[in-house]
Amino acid sequence: MGGSSSTAQVPAEQQEMERLAASTGALPMLQKAFSALADPQTKAIPLNYLQQCFSIAFQNPSREVPLMPGCFPVLLDHLGPSIVDIFFMAEKGGVSWIEFLRGYIKCCGRTAASISLNNLFRAFAATAVRAGLPAKLQFELDDSDCKIGGSLMPADVLMVLWICWVMSWDSRNLKSSKGKADYGLPDISHLVLSAVVSCADVSSDLNVWDCDISGLEMQLPAGKIHMWALRTVPNLADCFVQFVHTRLQHSPILKDKLEPSCSPVSDIRSTMMCNTHLLTCGRAWAISLTLRSTMSEEILKACFPTNGDGPDENLLYWSSLHGKGLNRFWSNVEGYNGPMLILIAASSGDTFDVNANARRWIVGALTQQGFENKDVFYGSSGSLYATSPVFHVFSASGKEKNFVYSHLHPAGKVYEPHPKPVGIAFGGSIGNERLFIDEDFARVTIRHHAVDKTYQPGSLFPGQGFLPLEALLLEVEVWGLGGRMAKEVQTKYKKREQLFTEQRRRVDLKTFGNWDDSPEKMMKDMISDPNAVRREDR
Repeated sequence: MGGSSSTAQVPAEQQEMERLAASTGALPMLQKAFSALADPQTKAIPLNYLQQCFSIAFQNPSREVPLMPGCFPVLLDHLGPSIVDIFFMAEKGGVSWIEFLRGYIKCCGRTAASISLNNLFRAFAATAVRAGLPAKLQFELDDSDCKIGGSLMPADVLMVLWICWVMSWDSRNLKSSKGKADYGLPDISHLVLSAVVSCADVSSDLNVWDCDISGLEMQLPAGKIHMWALRTVPNLADCFVQFVHTRLQHSPILKDKLEPSCSPVSDIRSTMMCNTHLLTCGRAWAISLTLRSTMSEEILKACFPTNGDGPDENLLYWSSLHGKGLNRFWSNVEGYNGPMLILIAASSGDTFDVNANARRWIVGALTQQGFENKDVFYGSSGSLYATSPVFHVFSASGKEKNFVYSHLHPAGKVYEPHPKPVGIAFGGSIGNERLFIDEDFARVTIRHHAVDKTYQPGSLFPGQGFLPLEALLLEVEVWGLGGRMAKEVQTKYKKREQLFTEQRRRVDLKTFGNWDDSPEKMMKDMISDPNAVRREDR
């Protein structure tokens, strides 16, 4: 295992593998895992132990989707052995220390995002073959940087995304050391439709508003799927990397169980509470895959509470609870100086039509700072999201910095010859905002991306034309992503403002009770002798 103090006795290949493992910071963890899993006599890990380490049990899943394909639990059953077959070369006695390090470096080493994504697709392809499904992906070489070929059906893309979901939550909940629970499967049809729209020659008769993923028969080229994932969900491959790392990190615990481990995700009650909001589990996960910062963790906490936090821990404003209107919105977000995610549900159809839900869409905006009452655009960075029915992300273009506009009515009645719009906006310019919410939170206006140079171009909802669209605003949510510190600062701010308000409302009873200073006495004196000379108080 390379534990000898004499480096001369250590083979050069082992030294190189240990150096690469040390560069990731995982060498002590790998030494501990190898000691726990290896057979003391052969000094190698038995193949079944390593397969068990990556095995996932799947029982009675709670889910947002009405129907789960029967092949998905079968795929998970073969996931662990497939990972071992591809990345960990077994010798006569099992997986040696050098091969153990080599396998970890292939999965979790410092490498390009495209190579990590290739590893994910290779694991899925091998799992599908083991499960008896047709091989739809081909790889030209046996290396991690090999070119990918073949194609996937939309249902296959759904399986890949669900596997990444399970791996992601398995890693999170192993770290949280909670009890067993069932995996929940989110509705991620918006992500699958994003891949379909981006990778296939979609005909005009495709109804994305009411689409059955399992019924789509189109072929999505693997190369285009690869590029779509790098562009739209760049953190997707990290689900696989974190899964391998976390499973090896907890391998001593998993070995003692002598059975495939079933890690918890979240209880069904929390999931059901989450689904009452616009930020469902599937949408939160999709947005988190676009972020490479602590905000990714915070947005997942919004719908998947851990350590006793409630499901609404990060919810700052919810129009269904706090009421509509800019003033109600402002009273809940004022003082929060951290990143925020605002989600807007709207309908561009007839509200009295029975099929109004067919044209219901959800867009969002991510800000890097809190809202300010200004009559000009401000902000340093941000992104726009189309979250339903098709998921797209429009990050900053770098050309302009008109990220956020939030303007309330002036406190005093001051004449303004050219009053600025009152409401909230993202992108564009004043009067030509890309997304604008009026002060009553009754209407939202969406304009073509040609008016906006701040965010990347693209349609915020399917079928968006060149003309501005004014839609009925149904609901608004704001989630704080600044962590516990930002929430505590806002709480202190609100308490301070409440104290100032109470002080301004406080009445001096001594002065109020003095008859000489009362308005009643002044009016009586004026009536009794209106010609009396009085000193004017200035």
